[in-house]
Amino acid sequence: MFRGKHYQDAAKLIDRSVQYEPQDAFDLITKTSKAKFDETVELHVKLGVDSRHADQQVRGAVVLPHGTGKTRRVLVFCKDERKQEAIDAGADFVGAMDMVEKIQKENWFDFDVVIATPDMMGVVGRLGKILGPKGLMPSPKAGTVTPNLTQAITEVKAGKIEYRLDRTNIIHCPIGKVSFGAEKLTENYNALMTALLRAKPAAAKGQYIRSCVTASTMGPGIKINAQKTL
Repeated sequence: MFRGKHYQDAAKLIDRSVQYEPQDAFDLITKTSKAKFDETVELHVKLGVDSRHADQQVRGAVVLPHGTGKTRRVLVFCKDERKQEAIDAGADFVGAMDMVEKIQKENWFDFDVVIATPDMMGVVGRLGKILGPKGLMPSPKAGTVTPNLTQAITEVKAGKIEYRLDRTNIIHCPIGKVSFGAEKLTENYNALMTALLRAKPAAAKGQYIRSCVTASTMGPGIKINAQKTL
């Protein structure tokens, strides 16, 4: 695979055989970022679980201390009498069947997070095959099916992110922007890793955190010594 000059120059500063301390890894991220835009920093954590088993699922949400650096658009499904509450809390779109039809008929996806009150899940359930594959289906575990709309919306706007295993037992999450600097990125990293440790399934055996890699949008991966988090 051909890599650009900036990528190759950045890769020279990173020792692929070393697992860096978190602060050092994010310091390298900021030094090796050469893109003309503020790159997103992601964390990729391989867990010692088997996502094929229901009792080894790892899914939840955490509010990052410094947010993700991205403004997230929130769609709320609720009854008419709660629409104003959702709007006042900062929801970008609020509705019920009208929103279901808009998504179904217009293929509309101008939102990043879906929140629903429990009494609306019968309506939202019709979108399961559409929202599910995109990771947008609200769930109680992620705190996006809740009667407390104001809290849920406020947390998302403040930097709440969801984490869930993919089929290869890896968690992929954005933890900020390069412009945050090493200290804020490290604090966001610590918040996410603490949440993952708390979410460890009782059925998980052996080493739980198998590997941890961070990378900016255009940059090379940097291994992190995640055992220090343990």
